[in-house]
Formats: sequence, structure tokens, C-alpha cells
Amino acid sequence: MSTLLLFKNLYSQAFEALKTYQLYVLKAFSYAVMGFIALGIFAFIYRVFTGFFMIG
Repeated sequence: MSTLLLFKNLYSQAFEALKTYQLYVLKAFSYAVMGFIALGIFAFIYRVFTGFFMIG
């Protein structure tokens, strides 16, 4: 349990040390990655429902 608390403290201290523009860049990057993952999931579901995996 102490290891988890140590990681939690290191994580929170790392974000406290960031400047405001670094937080904006990190947020933008996070939203971009989330969008790409959502696009990939959508593309996979679209291909499943349009018969991409039909055999024969």
C-alpha cells in the first residue's frame, strides 16, 4: 500500500510543477489521443456491421 501512496504523491507533485501552457499542451494531446481511439473503435464497429468479416 505504501508503494501506491508513493506513486500517488509523485504523480501529484509532477503535475503541480507544470506550467500552464504545458498543461494545455498535455490536455490537447490527451483529447487528440482519445479522439483517435474513438475513431478507431467507430471504424471497427462500422466494418463489423457492414459485413467486412463475413465468410464466403
